[in-house]
Amino acid sequence: MITGAHAIIYSENAEADKAFFRDILKLTHVDAGHGWLIFGLPPSELAVHPSPDSQHHELFLMCDDIHEFVSNMKEHQIICSEVTDQRWGLLSHLVLPGGGSIGIYQPKHERPEQSGKIN
Repeated sequence: MITGAHAIIYSENAEADKAFFRDILKLTHVDAGHGWLIFGLPPSELAVHPSPDSQHHELFLMCDDIHEFVSNMKEHQIICSEVTDQRWGLLSHLVLPGGGSIGIYQPKHERPEQSGKIN
């Protein structure tokens, strides 16, 4: 039944953010009509953290080499925070052209095998 996950980024400048994912990160995409781009993502994983706020969710992209990624973003004038060493990975946040922020990290934790369809 479940064949994947669909994440949404809300943006004050959606065109600039779509251009970032299309032109800088070079994600595959389709036009679902009228310029609504849907981007393909690499295999993903989901974690559930305890929180007093059940309405707060985050998106983190993962990479193999955080320092190389941050350096590449700098070449495109994309601002990234300083890389911090967390117990679970090396972490940075980048500022999207539309003004939002997403996390990027190089995992240190074991990665799960990708699930197929979920019934």
